Amino acid sequence: MCGICGEIRFGEKEARPAVLAAMCDAMVPRGPDAHGMVVRGRVGFGHRRLKIIDLSEAAQQPMIDSALGLTIVYNGAIYNYPELRKELEGKGHSFFSNGDTEVILKAYHEWGDRCVERFNGMFAFAISERDTGRVVMARDRLGIKPLYYAKDADGVRFSSRLPALLKSGTVDTDLDPVALHYYMTFHAVVPAPHTIIKGVRKLPAGTIATIEPDGHWHERAFWDLSYEAKEEYADFTLEDWKAATLEVMRKSVKRRLIADVPVGVLLSGGIDSSLIVGLLAENGSADVETFSIGFETVGEEKGDEFQYSDIVAQRFATKHHKLFIDSSRALPALQSCIENMSEPMVSHDNVGFYLLSQEVAKFVKVVQSGQGADEIFGGYHWYPPMLESQHPVDDYAKAFFDRDFAEYKELINPRFVEEDYARQFVEAHFAVPGAPRPIDKALRIDTRVMLVDDPVKRVDNNTMAWSLEARVPFLDHEVVEFAASVPAELKIKEGGKYLLKEAARSVIPKEVIDRPKGYFPVPALKYLRGEFLDMARDAVTNEKARDRGLFQKAYVENLLADPEKHITPLRGSKVWQLTLLELWLQKQGI
Repeated sequence: MCGICGEIRFGEKEARPAVLAAMCDAMVPRGPDAHGMVVRGRVGFGHRRLKIIDLSEAAQQPMIDSALGLTIVYNGAIYNYPELRKELEGKGHSFFSNGDTEVILKAYHEWGDRCVERFNGMFAFAISERDTGRVVMARDRLGIKPLYYAKDADGVRFSSRLPALLKSGTVDTDLDPVALHYYMTFHAVVPAPHTIIKGVRKLPAGTIATIEPDGHWHERAFWDLSYEAKEEYADFTLEDWKAATLEVMRKSVKRRLIADVPVGVLLSGGIDSSLIVGLLAENGSADVETFSIGFETVGEEKGDEFQYSDIVAQRFATKHHKLFIDSSRALPALQSCIENMSEPMVSHDNVGFYLLSQEVAKFVKVVQSGQGADEIFGGYHWYPPMLESQHPVDDYAKAFFDRDFAEYKELINPRFVEEDYARQFVEAHFAVPGAPRPIDKALRIDTRVMLVDDPVKRVDNNTMAWSLEARVPFLDHEVVEFAASVPAELKIKEGGKYLLKEAARSVIPKEVIDRPKGYFPVPALKYLRGEFLDMARDAVTNEKARDRGLFQKAYVENLLADPEKHITPLRGSKVWQLTLLELWLQKQGI
């Protein structure tokens, strides 16, 4: 797990070491263990290293294979790299290191850009071909690893962090009207290639981009996800589905133990992370370290789920760590958390992950986490109504969108109001073949889009802020493909995640399964009161906010008059949504 960056100049211009250094300096937490830089004419790469696999200097990056004429910078973990290495050795390749980085280089030489189809893991990388001048960039199937870029007439700069690109030189920092509408409507989800900053884009998940020396840019999607019924599962009974679910999850959890350092688990007390702990114990992993976090109660909204995480920790005799955070600590941490965001992320649990990661990093460098289970196994409340929906776009928007277009026009400065982009996006995505029923369409958009640009991004940002690598077993592409094959009825039955719950009964305590659905609660950011409300009010009314003029004054005043009244359909604070965006822009100096 690392931070990568690079500059690719067009024509005769040379890559600039100072630009690479500025981007590397903005990514130190992603890779505090080592750093490196290589500049060869018009292409330069920079790297910050977090040592997880092959701790030796032989695995330093940027990695150069002079015999093959290839240079790589890479962020991620290829879990099947030992098997790929053996296959490549059988084809005559020899290796000078023992990690996964060199395997990517040799695989690229052997199979070209189709090598990505052989990788099981999370990755973002760039490879430079010495002899052609071509650069190839790729991002994993579920977008677990980020890859941002800024492109202009002179060249392309890329980085693992958007703020690093802002340090790299001139970037158009005006707001992107399309992204702004997504953020305010699509529950802060901004699908690739857009970001809130007009001059910065992100490579879509499951995509490989080729940049020719003359600047020609070509993208190819290398993965798709079908929700069509598959013949191989036609005769499956419930017992067959349960067994297959556990089998694919066992493989995924075991794969994510590949490391030369210990691997812990973020244990929320929900079924997802509890199942990971249970499968690790089943695998014979001893002395697993688990970590839970809790916040103080606000009103009647409880701020921790320790009662459930304790059950799991005791059952499997883990080395368990509980971290309780009161609001006096959360408020200052929130400022740093926002500053570390690559993009504005509105979910209340960001500061929870941020503080949890700070604590966890004192004990381990790698953790497994349960993100993705709700999206792929049907755990959200808006899925059941989609089963027989006659108006899929309307029903999905009613459940998921924070506001309609009429309210958006009341909120945003008319300069940024153009079209109902979020609705158009959902309509277009629902029209793509491969998801025949309305519920399949909802599950697919949440897995391919919402998951990538909300929970996955949230976990990467907040763990890497503390030099912690997070691995997500539910987002193994084989698990995701299997889950897409499961009949929707088996997923959403009895309140959601029915199949996963039934499969898990043979592994984890029933008390964790038969419990009310929980979440990662930070009540103080849902019901803004006291210092949190003061912070929010200042953020959206101070001089910087007034000068920006993004929000219409009457709308803001209406929200601030009664913040707890203005809650989105997904139970988020509309005041916090505006606050987070304005604070992020101010933290980035925009």
